[in-house]
Amino acid sequence: MKDRSAQYEKGSISLLGTVAMGTGVMIGAGIFALTGQVAELAGGLFPIAFIVAAVISGFSAYSYIKVASAYPSAGGIAMILKKAYGKTTVTGAAALLMTLSMIISESLVARTFGTYTLQLFPSDAAGIWVPVLAVGLIVLAFVVNIAGNQVIGAVSNVGAVLKIGGLLIFAAIVLAASGISLETSMVPPSGGPSPRSFLGGVALAILAFKGFTTITNTGDEVTEPKKNVGRAIIISLVICLVVYLAVSFGVASSLTLEQLIAAKDFALAEAARPAIGGYGMWFTVGIAIIATASGLLASIFAVSRMLAMLTEMKLIPHSHLGMPGDIQKHTLVYTVIIAAVLAAVFDLSRIASMGAIFYLMMDITVHWGVLRHLHEDVGANRAVLGAAIVLDTIALGAFLLVKGASDPLIVVVSLVSIMVVIAFERYYLRRRRATVEQG
Repeated sequence: MKDRSAQYEKGSISLLGTVAMGTGVMIGAGIFALTGQVAELAGGLFPIAFIVAAVISGFSAYSYIKVASAYPSAGGIAMILKKAYGKTTVTGAAALLMTLSMIISESLVARTFGTYTLQLFPSDAAGIWVPVLAVGLIVLAFVVNIAGNQVIGAVSNVGAVLKIGGLLIFAAIVLAASGISLETSMVPPSGGPSPRSFLGGVALAILAFKGFTTITNTGDEVTEPKKNVGRAIIISLVICLVVYLAVSFGVASSLTLEQLIAAKDFALAEAARPAIGGYGMWFTVGIAIIATASGLLASIFAVSRMLAMLTEMKLIPHSHLGMPGDIQKHTLVYTVIIAAVLAAVFDLSRIASMGAIFYLMMDITVHWGVLRHLHEDVGANRAVLGAAIVLDTIALGAFLLVKGASDPLIVVVSLVSIMVVIAFERYYLRRRRATVEQG
């Protein structure tokens, strides 16, 4: 019988390629899609929200770096959870939540691609074309992923250079055009964002950094993984923070807070108009297209590997459905189909909210597992792990309160989805154990 297990190419991804994939996911999902949405919650303090989110993400990265460096694996987060909790409902459910969060981010990125692209072609049919363009980009990313690691690495490297350089140029031009004066007040007057609303903005901004977790899914496909996985995570976080701050101050120098919130789904393109006119808008949209496309490519790469690892751990069911190739190719197909459906159905704000809730729940589970079961094994500091749990919990609690007041439906849908995932995983594992016991 032909071996259908996932096939991984050890040492096929360089440190530079790993950093490119990490920044690709973060910048693709972050600055283009979330700037306006974070500003809607954090007000004029939205650049500060990105800084606080980076600090929280830094604490979160500690767990992943420690475990992934000790046990590099293509399963990444699934492997960390298995080491902490074993083959249990907690492992399967938390890993599925992370998978869903990443797929949700893919649909967020794909819709951002559609939204920015349509700024070049004003049309009354924009509502129809956004999901069409989003699904088209997802299909293209699937084709590139099928081509193999060398092609993925090359595309990620080129995309990372173009979008990071392009965003820094954008920020420099907009700031120069404004004379370094800010249209958005950085010191909110009375009636500015409440602490709860600001923390809600921080929770959403964390989505702009969570792409570092995809680096753990490259596992031993990275050259010298025990050293380079941690290095790639740190370098990616630092690069993204610098880019986010530069762009945030650029946007704040060009738009008032009201204008920024009104254009929240395409804030950077709108910021380019008053500063550098039509050509600036074209330039910004071009960078957005590159960033979202390369970000989606890297995310699909990571998610398909995580699902393949969950399958090989016997934590989720799998069917070949008559498809040729190994399990990883099949999970790639499943990832693309789910992302395409979400991109066609949900709008940007709700996609981002669901992603934030799922991710923070999973992140807390990872830290707790490392704190309780792995800290001695991997040499992790318990105080740092505890701080990561507290920071995540505060951000999640504030976000649930804010969204519960403004959009209770998405909170209900998210929490019900979490309960469904837990119930499904519990049922599947019980049934599997019963089957094994019966021989």
